[in-house]
Amino acid sequence: MDDSLNKIKLINKISKKLILQIFLVLIVFVYFFLSAPFGGKDIIIHVSNGQSISSITSELKTENAIRNEFSLKFFIKLLKRGTGVVSGDYLIKKNSPVWIIAWQVGRGNHGISPIKVTLREGLNNIQTADLLASKLSGFDEKLFLEKINDKQGYLFPDTYFFFPLDTTDEIIEKLLNNFNRKINSLNLSIDKNSKEFSDAIIMASILEGEAGGKDDIGIISGILWKRISLNMPLQVDVDKSTYNIKGLPLKPLNNPGLSSITAALNPVSSPYLYYLHDKNGTVHYSKSFEEHKRNISNYLK
Repeated sequence: MDDSLNKIKLINKISKKLILQIFLVLIVFVYFFLSAPFGGKDIIIHVSNGQSISSITSELKTENAIRNEFSLKFFIKLLKRGTGVVSGDYLIKKNSPVWIIAWQVGRGNHGISPIKVTLREGLNNIQTADLLASKLSGFDEKLFLEKINDKQGYLFPDTYFFFPLDTTDEIIEKLLNNFNRKINSLNLSIDKNSKEFSDAIIMASILEGEAGGKDDIGIISGILWKRISLNMPLQVDVDKSTYNIKGLPLKPLNNPGLSSITAALNPVSSPYLYYLHDKNGTVHYSKSFEEHKRNISNYLK
C-alpha cells in the first residue's frame, strides 16, 4: 500500500515538473519566436518587386521589429499568397506579434494607403515629373527625368497608385508596363499597319493637341498622314508655335493616350486637306487652301 502511494506521489511530482518544463519552454518560445521586442516603434518598410523574404526579415530585424528572422520567414511562407511577396510600403506597428507582420507582408496588407496620381493625356516628361513631385514626398525629379530621357511618348497617361517610398525605377516600371498592357489591345492594328510604330506614337502625340475629341481625331489623323505623303508641311501647333516643317518631328511631343494612338494607327480617309476648330470646338474641314482661308474668315474672326 505504501509502495503504491509512493509511486503515485512520484508520478505526480514528475508530472508537475514536466508541466512546469513545458510551460517554461512555451514562455521561451513565445518570447523569442512570437512576441515583439521591447522598445520598438512604428516603422515603414519598402518591399521591392521580387525582393527576397530573407532580405525583408533581415531589415525588420535590423529595425528591431522582430526578435529573430526564422519565425517570420516561417509564418510568411505559411501565410503568403502566390509565389512572391506583395511589393509596396508597409506600416509595421510597434509591438506587432510576428504572425501579424507575416500576415501583412504575406497577404499584401500594407497598413498604409497608396497615393493616387492621375497623369492626363498629353503631358510631356517634365510636366509628368512635376506632377509626381507634387504628390510623392521624396520623389527624385532630376533622377526620374534622366532615366526617362528617351521614353517620352511611352509613359502611359492613366490613374496610378504609388507608395511614398516607391523608387524611381519602380515608378518608371509601372508607367512603361501599363503602356505595354494597353498597347496589347492594339496588336491587330499594329501588325497590319504599314507605319512604323514609333512614327505612330509621334503622330499620336501631335493628335493630342490637334484633335478636339473622338469625333474628329480619326479624320485629322488621316489629313496629317496625307500631308506627309504629299510632302507638305504639317502646319500643326507645337508648344504654342506652328510646326511648319515637312515630315514628323524626331520624337514624340508628349505622352499620348490610347485614343490618339488608335487614331494614329487607323487614320480615316477623307477628301480634306485642311481643318480648323472654331471657338466652340466644332471642326470645319476644307479640300483646298482657298476654302480653308474662307473658313478662317468665317469661324475665327
